[in-house]
Amino acid sequence: MLRPSIRPSTLTKRAAVLLSISTVAAVLASPVTAAPVAAAPPAAPAAAALKWTGCATSRYPTLQCASLQVPLDHDRPGGRTIALALTRVPHTAATSQGPLLVNPGGPGGSGRTLAGYVASALPKDVAGQFDVIGFDPRGVGKSEPALDCGTGHFAPVRPDSVPRDAETERANLERVRKFAESCRTKHADVLPYIGTVSAARDIEAVRTALGAQKISYFGYSYGTYLGAVYAKLHPDRVHRLVLDSVVDPSGVWYEDNLAQDQAFDARHKAFLAWVAQYDDKYRLGTDPAAVEQRWYAMRDSLRAAPAGGKVGPAELEDTYLPGGYFNGYWPNLAAAFSAYAVDNDPKQLVAAYERFGAVEPSAGNSYSVYTAVQCRDSAWPRDWNQWRTDMWRTHAKAPFMTWNNAWYNAPCAFWPGEPLQAPDVTNAGLPQALLFQATEDAATPYEGAVSMRRKLAGAALVVEEGGGNHGISLSGNKCLDEKLSAYLRTGRAEDATCPAQPAPKPTTATRAVAPSAGGAALHGLLGFRG
Repeated sequence: MLRPSIRPSTLTKRAAVLLSISTVAAVLASPVTAAPVAAAPPAAPAAAALKWTGCATSRYPTLQCASLQVPLDHDRPGGRTIALALTRVPHTAATSQGPLLVNPGGPGGSGRTLAGYVASALPKDVAGQFDVIGFDPRGVGKSEPALDCGTGHFAPVRPDSVPRDAETERANLERVRKFAESCRTKHADVLPYIGTVSAARDIEAVRTALGAQKISYFGYSYGTYLGAVYAKLHPDRVHRLVLDSVVDPSGVWYEDNLAQDQAFDARHKAFLAWVAQYDDKYRLGTDPAAVEQRWYAMRDSLRAAPAGGKVGPAELEDTYLPGGYFNGYWPNLAAAFSAYAVDNDPKQLVAAYERFGAVEPSAGNSYSVYTAVQCRDSAWPRDWNQWRTDMWRTHAKAPFMTWNNAWYNAPCAFWPGEPLQAPDVTNAGLPQALLFQATEDAATPYEGAVSMRRKLAGAALVVEEGGGNHGISLSGNKCLDEKLSAYLRTGRAEDATCPAQPAPKPTTATRAVAPSAGGAALHGLLGFRG
């Protein structure tokens, strides 16, 4: 579903278990078994003060770094510890509102750089009131141990994602079984503790180490769910809560993926309709349905002859998926489509794959954490027949990404250990939260924000009407950003609607990101499928 960033530089690729506080000390029941999770961890020695050292970059000259030791198992604080990698941009105002923790989603996304981005993107008078804190959640990036279940899982050319015959289905099943088994073999000691509740309890450990009575939190995508879980565990510790591009907490995670498949199909159709508007540029026709047929004809041709020996049908889907996250990529993707389909030239398609779809070797970390969190957080079907039935039914309505998304998540059908039970994040004990959501967002469909708003008493929802990008605040929309800044200053917000940014225009430079669609820098940090 919410796939993490798995290209660690430039533009990145790819996309709960919580105690119901009404029974604060109860064991969180799972379909088979689950570790007991309390509303707060047992008493532990006070955390040592964090030692911040300079780790400035040319873009973020005041950035600082630190490391924090936290229990692997928060219910056994005297046992093994692991390390969390943190960053900070210190406040500059005379009066501080305390820490503002930021998270880019995933699960599996690294948040260390996001601190610098958020601090620089906010108005100076707002950013100056907060210590903006980035962090790599447990298992991610510079945190230790960092999960890596093995490289090569996404090496091209993979079997066609759509299993039109038994042989293709067996090949894909073998891939995902091997990945799940590799995770079990390499990380059996930590997998039971890689999940949303454990990460939320880490946030509380960060708060304690910072010496703050309360923290503010700003999360994108999966980060919205992580923030809601933390808020459920510690509502009295929340100062501000901003959730952008909101996960539906009632569908974690299997049902959310099925809803996402249909939303991505609609967003892909929006891209193809945009291509049809510019037939003079792309020469693919003026009828969106006809352009769609040509895209699927391209997909069919790549089955027999992968472009550049790299881009088969599955890799083509990987390449065009980012267009569902951010329309600033549409001109580049349209140019590659046109070059292949009209000029019989695969070079631009291969270049687009290498930019948007190819997975670098180090990406094993992000995807490993993604699967570890999602497979542990809640129950997935263990009977492959249910997956097959559900995917073919959804594919009939939404062929663009249904099967590709299924194979991305399919290790959960074979995951070691037992899952925990998905939580209820309903919360009446918070200060007012602020939610942002685009109506046409594919990665986290609009209905999820409505669902979350109902669960967070008093929350305000700001809607980007007609917007389809994923991650919309601090992305160039002045209306949204003004409402974010006002809320961070005062803690007050109201339901509102903002118009979407204009769609991009074709660009002459095929590697350029359209300037008309703001937010390229942010989307490079959030990644695709995250």
